[in-house]
Amino acid sequence: MKIITNERKKKRNRRIAIISTLLGMAILISGLVISLRFPNQVTYSLLALLLGFIFAQIGMFFTNRWGRNPSTDELINQALKGLDQKYVLCHYTTPTYHLLSGPAGIWILFPYHLTGRITFKKGRWQHGGSAFLRFFGKESLGRPDLELPYEIEKIQKFLKPVFAEETSIPVRGALVFMNPKAVIDIDPSENPPAPAIHLDKLKDFLRKEAKQKPISLEKAEQINEYLAQFEQTAKT
Repeated sequence: MKIITNERKKKRNRRIAIISTLLGMAILISGLVISLRFPNQVTYSLLALLLGFIFAQIGMFFTNRWGRNPSTDELINQALKGLDQKYVLCHYTTPTYHLLSGPAGIWILFPYHLTGRITFKKGRWQHGGSAFLRFFGKESLGRPDLELPYEIEKIQKFLKPVFAEETSIPVRGALVFMNPKAVIDIDPSENPPAPAIHLDKLKDFLRKEAKQKPISLEKAEQINEYLAQFEQTAKT
């Protein structure tokens, strides 16, 4: 499996995570000091607390997405280790964060580090985690039912040069849960628009999909060659 990663983008966003978090903490502490030492300066203390909270939230968002160690892309790489050279895995080099191309087809991977119960009911994904933790910057499930079609459309436009005049570009998405403590409880009769898979099951899932031959090997090779041209860009 060929792996293409935009390391420059990773480093930049990790720096943003660290700087935003530290700045938010510093401003929050400043606001607390102002409120204690200068009780009459209510406006300044409230402003500092508000700005500190905003920067802390930004820092938590970037930390959840970029600041983990090992990083999300590294965990995906490890989980898919052993796939043959007919696959190309791109991190942060296409219009979506994680894109896999090969005999199993074209897959957008949506990683989540959530714990708790994951369900799909009445057309919406639901997470049984704490709303209190989500309010304070912890990762949330969001709206994959809305995000998935948008991301698929972006990749279809991105790959249009490969498919030329073909009207149908078979891009699919999968929700990948990185934490084994996530409980995936999906009733197949609900017909979810994308599979929900634990990370350690992803490789076997892809191998089963490849047996269905969703895409010809010739087309997979063309897509992989197209993706490979972005490797040099990712290094500069």
